[in-house]
Amino acid sequence: MAVTNTPTTCDGFFIVILTTLIISSSLFGTSNAQLNATFYSGTCPNASAIVRTTIQQALQSDSRIGASLIRLHFHDCFVNGCDASILLDDSGSIQSEKNAGPNANSARGFNVVDNIKTALENACPGVVSCSDVLALASEASVSLSGGPSWTVLLGRRDSLTANQAGANSSIPSPVESLTNITSKFSAVGLNTNDLVALSGAHTFGRARCGVFSNRLFNFSGSGNPDPTLNTTLLSSLQQICPQNGTGSGITNLDLSTPDAFDNNYFTNLQSNNGLLQSDQELFSTTGSATIAIVTSFASNQSLFFQAFAQSMINMGNITPLTGNSGEIRLDCKKVNGS
Repeated sequence: MAVTNTPTTCDGFFIVILTTLIISSSLFGTSNAQLNATFYSGTCPNASAIVRTTIQQALQSDSRIGASLIRLHFHDCFVNGCDASILLDDSGSIQSEKNAGPNANSARGFNVVDNIKTALENACPGVVSCSDVLALASEASVSLSGGPSWTVLLGRRDSLTANQAGANSSIPSPVESLTNITSKFSAVGLNTNDLVALSGAHTFGRARCGVFSNRLFNFSGSGNPDPTLNTTLLSSLQQICPQNGTGSGITNLDLSTPDAFDNNYFTNLQSNNGLLQSDQELFSTTGSATIAIVTSFASNQSLFFQAFAQSMINMGNITPLTGNSGEIRLDCKKVNGS
């Protein structure tokens, strides 16, 4: 997640709870009716297994690829819905979302998406959409890293264009206020519980100095570091990201279990060990409804897993193209016939 025109790297991706899950799910009744879990059962029954096998192979040489893939899905769905527009390269008629501020020199994993698509095309030519690849890859990435599994709803189709301006304006930023981030989630039909649960994806992956260096020396023009940043963590981050450095250093989003999908992200927040401003704000914003949700997820990993799985389904239901809309791209990087 990144602010407009700010180059970033960040993987991976921000009884009352049960009620909010049900409300959030109901927002997308139409999409749920159009997408379904058995969409490829007759045309590409091994689609999920093909995606999972390819990611397993990728993880052997790139431990952060799971977080990178789920971030692609997140950044895709927040711009014109889950339509694989983020995967399109520049062309004569397309300004690629890859070059938007939140993604430039930051979004990664495109080669693995291409590998998945190639494997699917070999097995089931012209059947599985690139947008469904991102949804399936997100579930596989989480479950292979120790997180929950969920039933991925399928049947999305791929866009014919991209929206670079939308990527610059709609994707939540790691240096925004919680109020602004909440508004961006609300704009796509996601509520506060979704916001906290999906932020939990920062339990794995890495972030580049550029997305959190604002907290280290002169936070909000104060001349001092962010007071909600644990002082021990602050010292180590100042070593990785010196004040006049290049900003290219990379560190783990989760200090304790950087490659495992668990609820340690939330216990980190309770000790002021959230890496990004947008992470720590979930627990340190006085009076915020997010505090109680963080606390519940920190104390109950099963509750977090259940909520995360439902919120991923909710996010995957953001205005998909279905039926005869869009197309099934043969190459995720370009529209057919181009």
